[in-house]
Amino acid sequence: MIATLAGILTHKQPPWLVMDVHGVGYELEAPMSTFYDLPEVGRDVRLYTHYAQREGGVALYGFMTLPERRVFRDVQKVSGIGAKIALAVLSGVSVDDFARLVQAGDVSALTRIPGIGKKIAERMVVELRDRAVEFAGIDSVTGTGLVVADPLSEATTALQQLGYKPVDAQRMAKAACSQGDTPETIIRKALQSALR
Repeated sequence: MIATLAGILTHKQPPWLVMDVHGVGYELEAPMSTFYDLPEVGRDVRLYTHYAQREGGVALYGFMTLPERRVFRDVQKVSGIGAKIALAVLSGVSVDDFARLVQAGDVSALTRIPGIGKKIAERMVVELRDRAVEFAGIDSVTGTGLVVADPLSEATTALQQLGYKPVDAQRMAKAACSQGDTPETIIRKALQSALR
């Protein structure tokens, strides 16, 4: 499997780019989130890759960060979703925004991403909610699993795991959150408010 490529960017025309790696030109398909951060043609670039065999050939996908590649792979684990929709997700929203929308169960916002209808958005929420907090929790430089979620997001996720609906959990956490609160403090205050 090809995990990364480092070489000279020789061509970029969304959704395709070509990298010269020691005389071998690799053609990769990439989301717009990656294209926004690519250097000028002729400059060095390093991309995380995903190699896929599919009907009619093979495909190589390129990503500027590990979280982008993680979302690309996880989105395709949702039944009925392939590479085309996974690329559309990354072209339509940032990794952080996608994680937030999935955690909040915001089907309406997800359907605004081209190629995503209501049923697919609902499946994404159901099948990816537990993993969404981890999407942005991968350090894009070292690749280590550092969870960087803010206290409000962590508290919201915890309230959802306690059985509250995403919308209710988000509302409760926001109402209980004060500057400098830890996730535990927000959760405690939210639960106390719910019991009143």
